[in-house]
Amino acid sequence: MEANPYDKIAHPAQVGGIETAILDDGPARGSRVAWVNTGSGLRFRVLPDRGFDLADAFFNQHSLAWLSPTGIVPPQPLAEAGLQWLGSFGGGLLTTCGLQHTGGPETDPHGERGLHGRISNCVGRLEAMLQPDPARGLLDFSLTGVVEETRLFGPSLRLRRTISGRIGEAAFQLHDEVTNLGNTPAPHMVLYHFNFGWPLADEGTRLLWQGKLKPRFADSETFRPGHDYQTCPPPLNRHRGTGEDVALIDAIPDTDGLCVCGLYNPSLSLAVALQFRKAQLPVLTNWQHFGPGEYVTGLEPGTHGPVGQAAARADGSLIFLQPGESRHYDLRFEVLTHPSDVQEFMALFDRQ
Repeated sequence: MEANPYDKIAHPAQVGGIETAILDDGPARGSRVAWVNTGSGLRFRVLPDRGFDLADAFFNQHSLAWLSPTGIVPPQPLAEAGLQWLGSFGGGLLTTCGLQHTGGPETDPHGERGLHGRISNCVGRLEAMLQPDPARGLLDFSLTGVVEETRLFGPSLRLRRTISGRIGEAAFQLHDEVTNLGNTPAPHMVLYHFNFGWPLADEGTRLLWQGKLKPRFADSETFRPGHDYQTCPPPLNRHRGTGEDVALIDAIPDTDGLCVCGLYNPSLSLAVALQFRKAQLPVLTNWQHFGPGEYVTGLEPGTHGPVGQAAARADGSLIFLQPGESRHYDLRFEVLTHPSDVQEFMALFDRQ
């Protein structure tokens, strides 16, 4: 009979699992968190009070995510105008943008919309939590939360998010279901703002994707022919303050309809892979903001890039969810360190 490798532990937390807590100091005071330890070196924090987004993330001693100067702060549900969103944007491994608007502030006959929408400033409720029990051979874990972006007379949208994984694997899956709770059609856009920082993102780190790109800004100094925009540079003076560059990428799927992007830091022998479905999230955005002290790059699968609801409405790409209709989104995040796994991952991009 094969021995159970976990028969030497008395409590599942010795190898991993989920622990909920409330932060009690500084600007984050009172914020709920869920600590997820995959038992593989990958660990991260989930923020139920911020749309079940992800804050800091580590693999062993290495930070993977970028944290903004604000850090974790309570949500600002009424910060809907202009650039108020930036006042509580903590960065983190994932900030969700939407659910009705992704892009800059705008006003039109359909209303006023602030930067990147409301969902990351909406408080969620925990619906279910599955803890692993290795002694019984149960290695799966999951966390499901519900977040509602709603108001009287609509639009009213519900996000049900499940974050899941398996003890011993340096990976997690994210499954989102967005449903129109209202009685009229609701506009819908979503963008998954994954933010990568030092030491994963560092001078010489490769940014990996497959597909043609279009610069977001006509005068882009980064996304231009002959410039290596897929290698992280030293901190750039032109990115001080609001300096940035953005590209919209038409990601190429494989035969199963899956797209993959990521980063590889050769000095750490560490890669991260982000996988998503082209049919669900057809646009990949690369955000580069390599300012001194604010060194970050984002890989952001979305239904749209950060173009705004008005532009999506004008070009016919804006999604309208009918009453009761749902859309589903599936992403997978994985850390790769074994040489053969990294080599296989890198080969995907050498063939493009």
